[in-house]
Amino acid sequence: MILDGRSPDALAPAIAEAARVLRAGGLVAFPTETVYGLGADATSDMAVAGIFKTKGRPSDHPLIVHVAAGLKGTEALSRFAQPLPLFAQKLVQVFWPGPLTLIVTRQPGVGGAAAGGQDTIGLRCPSHPVAQALLEACAELGVPGIAGPSANRFGRVSPTTAQHVHDEFGDALLVLDGGACEVGIESTIVDCSRGAPVLLRPGAITRAQIEAACGEKLADRDLLDTPDPRASGTLEAHYAPNAKVRLMDAKAIQTGLDVLGGNAAHIAVWARTAMHTRSQRVLLRRMPDDAAAGAQQLFAVLREFDAQGAKLIWIETPPDAPEWEGVKDRLQRASMG
Repeated sequence: MILDGRSPDALAPAIAEAARVLRAGGLVAFPTETVYGLGADATSDMAVAGIFKTKGRPSDHPLIVHVAAGLKGTEALSRFAQPLPLFAQKLVQVFWPGPLTLIVTRQPGVGGAAAGGQDTIGLRCPSHPVAQALLEACAELGVPGIAGPSANRFGRVSPTTAQHVHDEFGDALLVLDGGACEVGIESTIVDCSRGAPVLLRPGAITRAQIEAACGEKLADRDLLDTPDPRASGTLEAHYAPNAKVRLMDAKAIQTGLDVLGGNAAHIAVWARTAMHTRSQRVLLRRMPDDAAAGAQQLFAVLREFDAQGAKLIWIETPPDAPEWEGVKDRLQRASMG
């Protein structure tokens, strides 16, 4: 069931109902600025188990816990995390609320299931107003944080609209509709648990922005003595549509279309370069030249191609530029699926 969180008159009752379901141990899909999350009370291992079951996700693959802004968020930080190092505090000050997840040392006895059994836990403060309203309402009911991976089957394409979530799970799941996600790809993840900032997953916030905010260079993960903590969305194969994704340069895409000619079928193309085909059975979509717009459209485009029956998706490889790193990361993982 989709609840309207977009109109002022409908928001309050929708938030109240969603918070009630979460407090009772149920699941609710909710919007963030990145993607829609599948939420449960992060302090309840039983509720969190419902996320893993619904997604088909391995229980040792950790989730991200979302917390409110302001005083409620500060209280949640101390509930879930041990004291943050100075560089992590700076990242919180600059980027929260926003699309940044911090991996921090977990308080014993809290959020074990959400953390996948690790001594670290991922925390994020989303900027979406509907997410914040839900987090504040939950905090008032004694739920300090919402565990919320993307609201899709494990390993598949993340949802960026309420309809995407409904298409995935049907009427049985309560979905708060907050409109299309502004960022469109998952949050940047920075590990703050090993004494230095380490980038585990790129996103809208770039390496340069992270280093400028925390006053430290990102550490080379290959030179650290301890292994990376497991983190959400960092498996080699992830974010994959049903169709096979292949990253190619523009020349290779056009050559392939030319060779197949009018016989080309069940192929979808997403490229910044204008492409031409003699076939009426090829889907051509233009990739934006702007990285932020490309990120915002990415998952919606992949879902559209699946819905149109594409068997092969040819995507022009994004530029080697810092602002494209998050998009490129998602596409490389999608191509491994």
